[in-house]
Amino acid sequence: MRVPKKGSLLRELPIIIVAALVVSVLVKTFLVHFFYIPSGSMENTLKIHDRIAVNKVASYFSDIKRGEVVVFHDPANWLGAPPPSTAPKLLAAIQTGLEAVGVLPDPAKQYLIKRVIGVGGDHVICCDTKGRLQVNGISINEPYIYAGNKPSESNFNVTVPKGFIWVMGDHRGASADSRFHTDDIHKGMVPLSDVVGRAEFVVWPVTHAKFLPVGHDLSKVPVKK
Repeated sequence: MRVPKKGSLLRELPIIIVAALVVSVLVKTFLVHFFYIPSGSMENTLKIHDRIAVNKVASYFSDIKRGEVVVFHDPANWLGAPPPSTAPKLLAAIQTGLEAVGVLPDPAKQYLIKRVIGVGGDHVICCDTKGRLQVNGISINEPYIYAGNKPSESNFNVTVPKGFIWVMGDHRGASADSRFHTDDIHKGMVPLSDVVGRAEFVVWPVTHAKFLPVGHDLSKVPVKK
């Protein structure tokens, strides 16, 4: 068997690196996107600094459903302007490049992660006589809500337009979600066009690794005709 010369390996190394980067970008763009969680708005389902895998393929071929956890672009300046970076310029550029190709998880600077409570056509109300959310007239049990939180401290009564979703954090007492943006251009709704994908799995740390639970009561609610 002929052994490749050292010089030929050195010449091929840049090609291998470029090919690996291209594959990484394609995976991030069309298949899986990795994020880390910067806040406690989804506790205890997701903890601060958890790393999650977001399935982008599923959103291409099926509808976003109630009960799913989704990542989406900031729909109407919910987060405000991002704070200026304090890292040295070279380090910041390297970090941004590694995030862009998927080597490092995206820090979710201008993305949000929430649970889908209502989809297009749904009528969502807070709350029934027992303090539970109602979707299309059906009261919802939400075992994923942060211990000690109510389903919502504020009342609301909304109908979700087609092409939008109504979202809420699992840590209801610490989540500035759809409830707090009803005066924006989308009235607190998130356009489906802003959804990056479904958050499927916590990949790091290993002690937190798990598939993310879907709200089964929400998934059983019939679609409002």
